[in-house]
Amino acid sequence: MEPLVLDSKTRLLVLTGAGVSAESGVPTFRGMNGLWENHPVEAVASPQGFEANPALVWRFYSQRRTGAADVKPNPGHDALVRWEQHLGDRFLLATQNVDGLHTKAGSQRVVDMHGNLFRTKCADCQRAPFADTSVHPSGTVPKCDNCGGRLRPDIVWFGEMLDPNDLARIGEFITRNDGTRLVFLAAGTSGAVWPAAGIVDEVRSVRGDTWLVNYESAANTERFHHFVQGLSGEVLPTLAKLV
Repeated sequence: MEPLVLDSKTRLLVLTGAGVSAESGVPTFRGMNGLWENHPVEAVASPQGFEANPALVWRFYSQRRTGAADVKPNPGHDALVRWEQHLGDRFLLATQNVDGLHTKAGSQRVVDMHGNLFRTKCADCQRAPFADTSVHPSGTVPKCDNCGGRLRPDIVWFGEMLDPNDLARIGEFITRNDGTRLVFLAAGTSGAVWPAAGIVDEVRSVRGDTWLVNYESAANTERFHHFVQGLSGEVLPTLAKLV
């Protein structure tokens, strides 16, 4: 297998999905068979679900915070930290995961495309999202200190749009004209969730090189120049040659 060469003329965009977190023991929606305590996932991960039963939504996310607090990054997370330290501003990590494991591992240039489990925002006013590890007692809905409205997890739910600033940051990295060559690597992704699934095509449109590291073939595998099958925690630590 040829190495992924990361030299002084390369900039690297990485996309990670649920498979990377699953290797650390974080349960995925798919692993839940689309259900949580016999509730469809949409009941606890959509604006409609929050309007119908905000206390149920907070019980779900309080459980997830409790579970994620003790989860440790795996060797795949650690490899990405080393790559970032080597490349500096020529590195950007976009993740679909909300568990904060990349930040816990030491990654700094992170775009949380789907939000972050350990951030909270107000559903009723324009208060900026803030770091929050609180676990709330069952049946409670936390209130905003600014307006008294309902707080909600800073997660992009089903039916919601991604933050335009996050998409712009990724787009600007792809189209950056600084004389470097662009490489894109996706790991642990299904290739079926948009707009993340379309990043490979954006990169190819500017003649970037594209890599996929997945335990199984993704929905968009054929769009990548290179496909390395395996667990990201086993593949990533030895994939790159840092020059």
